[in-house]
Amino acid sequence: MKTALLQLCSSDDPAENLATVRDMMAEAAGQGTRFILTPEVTNCVSTSTTRQREVLQHEEDDQTLAGLQDQAAALGVWLLIGSLGIKTHDADGRFANRSFMIDPQGQIVARYDKIHMFDVQVSDAETFRESKNYRPGDRAVLAQTDFGAVGMTICYDIRFPHLYTALAQAGARILTVPAAFSPVTGAAHWQSLLRARAIENGCWVLAPAQTGTHPKTRGKTRHTYGHSMVVAPWGEVVIDAGNDPGIHFFDLDDSSVTEARRRVPSLTHVRPFDGP
Repeated sequence: MKTALLQLCSSDDPAENLATVRDMMAEAAGQGTRFILTPEVTNCVSTSTTRQREVLQHEEDDQTLAGLQDQAAALGVWLLIGSLGIKTHDADGRFANRSFMIDPQGQIVARYDKIHMFDVQVSDAETFRESKNYRPGDRAVLAQTDFGAVGMTICYDIRFPHLYTALAQAGARILTVPAAFSPVTGAAHWQSLLRARAIENGCWVLAPAQTGTHPKTRGKTRHTYGHSMVVAPWGEVVIDAGNDPGIHFFDLDDSSVTEARRRVPSLTHVRPFDGP
């Protein structure tokens, strides 16, 4: 099945980002793509809480979500919106970092809120406290599609292998990891982590990413690593998209999941144990 990752350099203007993604989706669908994936925070990359409160919306009002649903329906494609920053009704005012699986009729078939918050200091100059503005999810999600079950995750989740094993044991044959990875941790760990999750679970790992220096109206400048990746179930890197925004195509072949799991059926060998 022809599939496409969109590598983006999203700004802090959701309307501008929506127009970009719709155009890229049309181009991908015009080349026969049936499944399109976008990165984390497709609608708005911003380090400014003030700016986020100005432009982010509740799910029922979100123009990016509605616009991408309409485009998926118009093109007749499956769409993983890697994530959107979404306002919630939580008393503390924090947002949700929410991924959506959209079917070819434009309907939402699954939602996933990022479980693991990126609260780290990766260098003297680069500190992240995602939990300050975003509240964590508490539920793993498997999306049912007509090409197989998809385990939905986001970015920092990739460091927590038990989540991926649980998704694979529940039936996932594809794992999605949309991201806006730090350049420091990206260079050190991104490919290794993605390959490990693919090999451990005999799954396709599809990781569309934000890239570059993100245009902004206020706040600190944000840089992301890029290198959107596709890793096959045996661990081969099928796509490394480098640093430039663009569309990257590949063939998603379910038979390679069956073959990888036949050769090393580790999911059937998981055993409970005591200790330490």
